[in-house]
Parts: sequence; structure tokens; C-alpha cells
Amino acid sequence: MKWIFYVLVGMAGGVLAGMGMGGGTLTIPLLVLLLGVEQTMAQTVNLVAFLPTGAVALGVHIKNKLVVLDKVLFLLVPAFCASVLSSIFATDLGGEVLSKLFGGFLILTSIVSFSLSTFKK
Repeated sequence: MKWIFYVLVGMAGGVLAGMGMGGGTLTIPLLVLLLGVEQTMAQTVNLVAFLPTGAVALGVHIKNKLVVLDKVLFLLVPAFCASVLSSIFATDLGGEVLSKLFGGFLILTSIVSFSLSTFKK
């Protein structure tokens, strides 16, 4: 019966990933807080889930001409390098530290998003 909750969490993350908002911002907290998955495992599951969902979402956005392909390399190369270095760094951290870093990231993202949407008008 618990598998139904995993399916619902996956669907919620997939919806956000499809919209380009990052499904992990929802998937990871739901896995950890509601389903009791360890932080490092939740982040690993999110990364594995990102591969197919990101590929499909990217294909749809390219098809709809929402991606400026000539500028992608300027974002892709530094993002790839930062991903490799951060992954190596994260393997040495414990789940508690990762939880705090991820929580801080979510709080910062919320503050910036709220500020932009409030003061943009």
C-alpha cells in the first residue's frame, strides 16, 4: 500500500519537472518527511528520476522552441563542472548536513521567489 504514496510523490515531482521548476524541490522533502526515506537516498532517487524526466521535458521545450540552443553551452559547461565537483563533495557529507543545506536552499529560493513576485509589480 505504501507504493501508492511513492507513485503520488513521483507524479508530483514529474509535474514540476515538466514545467521546468525542478521536481526535486518537492520530491526530496516528500520522500524524507512523509515517507521516511534517508536524505542521501532521497537525493539519489531524485537524481535518477531527473534523467528521464529532464530528457523528456527538454525535448518538449526544444520542440516548442523555448530553448535558445546557441546559448545552452554557456550554461551547460559550467553546470556540468559544478555538478561533478558538488557530487564528489556531497558523498563525503552525512545526511544531516545534506538536509540542512537542502533546507537552506529551499528557504533561500522561497525568499528570492517571494521577493521577485512581490516587488516586480
